[in-house]
Amino acid sequence: MTNLNIRTDKNVKAAAEKIFEDLGMNMTTAVNVFLRQTIRENGIPFALKLDIPNEITASAISESRKLAQDQTAKGYSSIEDLKAAQL
Repeated sequence: MTNLNIRTDKNVKAAAEKIFEDLGMNMTTAVNVFLRQTIRENGIPFALKLDIPNEITASAISESRKLAQDQTAKGYSSIEDLKAAQL
């Protein structure tokens, strides 16, 4: 066994402890659940995302929406057709 020391906001800790208590576990058990799930998932076990897309992504979304509505935009039914059109 080893120790893990972390720093967090007092209110965050208290709120989390209340939830963990309601779930029948303490902070140590909850952190170990998180760590084990991280190992199983080979990454953070929940989605990390920003609510607002960055400028490049927002531009790509806007462009794709315009293309989807454009009846004259060329469409392709396979990757091979797309590649052939690029030549």
